[in-house]
Amino acid sequence: MTTMEPPPAPFALHVPDAELEPDPLDPDQIVSGDPVVTGRVLWESADGSQVRGLWQITPGVVTDTEADELFVVVSGRATIEFEGGPVLEVGPGDACVLREGDRTTWTVHETLRKAYHISLPRP
Repeated sequence: MTTMEPPPAPFALHVPDAELEPDPLDPDQIVSGDPVVTGRVLWESADGSQVRGLWQITPGVVTDTEADELFVVVSGRATIEFEGGPVLEVGPGDACVLREGDRTTWTVHETLRKAYHISLPRP
């Protein structure tokens, strides 16, 4: 039987102004430019399989291997190219679903900030 953990204590946070912490990129992910990543975990499940937070990246081009993620863009714009798949243009107010294992290239046109929920495989 799976035991559900209690939800986090209720809170509110003004996402556009929330302070974020440095979250350095692996230099091998940078294709061009000098993108800087910052983020903040707002909640993580006890088993580490669910994470909710904020993430921001400045302009540049980076590659990534995606997790199972739902995010909403708060500000900024980017083009997300999926290897062998679609090209998505995302901006403020857009919700996006990513699949675990998808290989992507992100071209960030304007500093992009998103609120996200990631589901990871259980350890």
